[in-house]
Amino acid sequence: MQASTAPCGDRPMRAWRFMLGLPTLALLALVAALWASPVRALPTALIEPLAGDDPEARSEALARIAGSGDPLAARVLEALGDERLFLMNGVAVLLEGDSALRLDDGSKVARPTADSIMVNNRLRGEIETLLAGLRLTSGDPELRLQAARTLAESAQPAQREAIAAALDRADDPRLRPWLQLALSRIDLADPDPDRRIRAIRALGASDDPQVKGLLTERLADEPDAGAKAAIETSLAAIASRMARSEWAGRVLTGISLGSVLLLAALGLAITYGVMGVINMAHGELLMVGAYATWLTQAAFRAWLPAWIDWYVVAAVPVAFLLAGCVGMVIERSVIRFLYGRPLETLLATFGVSLLLAQGARTLFGAQNVELANPSWMSGGLELSATLVLPWNRIVIVLFAAGVLALVAMLLVSTRLGLHVRAVTQNRRMASCLGVSTGRTDALAFGLGSGIAGLGGVALSQFSNVGPDMGQAYIVDSFMVVVLGGVGQLAGTVIAALGLGIASKFLEGWTGAVIAKILVLVFIIVFIQRRPQGLFALKGRQVD
Repeated sequence: MQASTAPCGDRPMRAWRFMLGLPTLALLALVAALWASPVRALPTALIEPLAGDDPEARSEALARIAGSGDPLAARVLEALGDERLFLMNGVAVLLEGDSALRLDDGSKVARPTADSIMVNNRLRGEIETLLAGLRLTSGDPELRLQAARTLAESAQPAQREAIAAALDRADDPRLRPWLQLALSRIDLADPDPDRRIRAIRALGASDDPQVKGLLTERLADEPDAGAKAAIETSLAAIASRMARSEWAGRVLTGISLGSVLLLAALGLAITYGVMGVINMAHGELLMVGAYATWLTQAAFRAWLPAWIDWYVVAAVPVAFLLAGCVGMVIERSVIRFLYGRPLETLLATFGVSLLLAQGARTLFGAQNVELANPSWMSGGLELSATLVLPWNRIVIVLFAAGVLALVAMLLVSTRLGLHVRAVTQNRRMASCLGVSTGRTDALAFGLGSGIAGLGGVALSQFSNVGPDMGQAYIVDSFMVVVLGGVGQLAGTVIAALGLGIASKFLEGWTGAVIAKILVLVFIIVFIQRRPQGLFALKGRQVD
């Protein structure tokens, strides 16, 4: 073995270095362990005022906890809001799940048996605001956006620095307007008039009703003449934008209502146009489609729970076929024997409507049944602070447009459509040319009934589904058909959308009942002047 050639005097030096290095390594290991530990300590002295009766002291304690910079601060505030924070024998305890954590040293203790620290509504609001300030640094973009919105409504002056810092580093364009609004709310109470004026002008760019109320309150207390003038200018700008949003909202809501009326009246336009039959059971065919949707939802919940969000899509063909079959049965068993006798047809179909409604009560009960919107139809499209268009309404508008396109394609490009148009324009001539008018009547009635079933699918997503739901739409459907012109799809579309928009504007001015009366009076006067409706039927003989 080869002997070491190192000098003997170097060995003690290496030993001393090794001995001196041990404490250093131990200290570094201890620091690293403490840094990696998920447990932090929060002095009990910060928690004690929360259990007192002084509201100002409790608010100050909340602010000190939020501003402590301790990682436990957010957890403590959340626990306080959820009544999971306790003060037992001078020791603050945080309850999380089945475990309890002592806040002053981070150790685990027995589950508290005393009552938690109680909070009132005012304190809950302050907790939410302080939590929003802490969440501005969250790694979750949606959580930061939610925090910015909360601060825009209730930011505190002590949070100005944190909000300004978040605004400087904000890389999400959705955050900036909310953070700017929060800063403006704080600066609105600043002693400097110039800063108040800048805040007032910034708030003037909003269309939030809460901002309008905030500026209105400030106008009464504002001592500076320049700031008062700025408030008046901002209030006028906000009022103008809110008025535009209100008009846009009525138009969009009217379009969605018109889409529902279109789906309800489209099938009636075909049957009434082809056969001249006043089908008083058409509303109950909407009900059939709605109940078909409910049955499809029940089937998905029982056998395909993972696909429950798509039950509406599966309900479309089910409702169309079921309502179409019911309509053809009505035509073959009742209506075919009453052609040319409109009064008897009206009374007979009214009796059929009563039978269908009673059948629904017997099968499903007299109470409304529950239908849930799929997750992809929940929520809404936020166009402004005062205008949110629900996704289910948007989907219904697109659905109505799709149904209309398919019906137009069927009437224009298929043999059945050619026969329907021929019978509509001149029944005798079509029969002489070899068109089976009886078969065309049955298929057209089935098609119109199936479209009514699709209308029931749409109605089920925002309206009550019950045995009497169809009665609310039968009169409106006839008004749409008569106003648009018998057998005219273009007229039906224009009449449905026009009535929907007009109804929403009139409801805003006069109320729902008076609006319906005014619409009915308008249609009566219009038909007196133009009996053929908006679009006259082309042909030498309508009968």
